[in-house]
Amino acid sequence: MVTDPIADLLTRIRNGHMANHDKVDIPSSRVKQEIVRILKDEGFIKNFKVVEPRGSFPSIRVYLKYGHEGKPVIHGLKRVSKPGRRIYRGKHQMPKVLGGMGISIITTSQGIMTDRKALELGVGGEILCSVW
Repeated sequence: MVTDPIADLLTRIRNGHMANHDKVDIPSSRVKQEIVRILKDEGFIKNFKVVEPRGSFPSIRVYLKYGHEGKPVIHGLKRVSKPGRRIYRGKHQMPKVLGGMGISIITTSQGIMTDRKALELGVGGEILCSVW
């Protein structure tokens, strides 16, 4: 049993890149689907789709993206807010990831979004993870 499903998502993506896999499968949930959608919209992964095999639970198939010379596009993934220690920030205290080169994924009252989108809408929330 996984106690932190978001950390499991990030670890599966990180391990898939380290092993040079084209795709990884992750157990599905709405929060994970939103995080993966943001990664796709920001250009960190090629694509994703929800796969529902017969007689089994649905999963998310994430197609990993590699850049020049086969190096992963994602250089780092970090879980910020953890089940034992939640990290919340207001709209003006959003941290910059590598001076704006990376993104933070935030869960707000208006849904899951990037730090830039949260600043644009003027909302704060829980910082789920950082990607660069």
